[in-house]
Amino acid sequence: MEHPSLEHGSGAPLALELQRLTRHFGERAALNAVTLSLPAGRTLAVLGPNGAGKTTLLRVLAGLLRAQAGLLRVLGRELPRERFALRGHVGWLGHDPLLYRELTARENLRFHARLHALGEPRVEEVLRAVGMSTRADEPLRELSRGMVQRVAAARAVLAQPELLLLDEPHANLDPRARERMEPLIGRASGRTRVITSHDPESSLTEADAVLGLRDGRVALRGNARDIDPDEIAGLYR
Repeated sequence: MEHPSLEHGSGAPLALELQRLTRHFGERAALNAVTLSLPAGRTLAVLGPNGAGKTTLLRVLAGLLRAQAGLLRVLGRELPRERFALRGHVGWLGHDPLLYRELTARENLRFHARLHALGEPRVEEVLRAVGMSTRADEPLRELSRGMVQRVAAARAVLAQPELLLLDEPHANLDPRARERMEPLIGRASGRTRVITSHDPESSLTEADAVLGLRDGRVALRGNARDIDPDEIAGLYR
């Protein structure tokens, strides 16, 4: 079901523009002609059952996968042609933490800081922000999943990106850790965010816009405030 678009009225430039974006794995369409736009500073919740195409969409937006058809602009840059211009402007937090398990949390963040020409003060700043300063010199393989997720969040915001792509960002986090992460990856960060979640109720309260996917197709799209919870529930039936 379609609802009034979120595209206009905010005066903000578009952070995302997708027109009939398509990605296949073999004969299966993981994304099938997906169209949407999102103004800068807004939060989009991407919902749908397992296999709907949520993670594939985030990976395409991050430049980790290529679409096979359609148009994609991220922060005004066309992908994949201008992918490298987005370096440092997009932060990714997904199921793969993109960290080296044999290195410590501090070593991991120092490595990524060098990639973005950032100094030691920024590394220490994000370690404090996620509450990992006292455990930062332990190898990641010795840390709990929740702690690794906190280090991964620190990596995602290290370069202070304009856009955050968050695939189940609260996985393995206890309530205190979620509260600590809010200024970094939550609405309080002020960043444009795209979030996938299996918790539709909390997503509706956190998001400005909702995109519902089923079998790679857009099944629901609109402003979060205009969407009835029954429509969300219908995605999972």
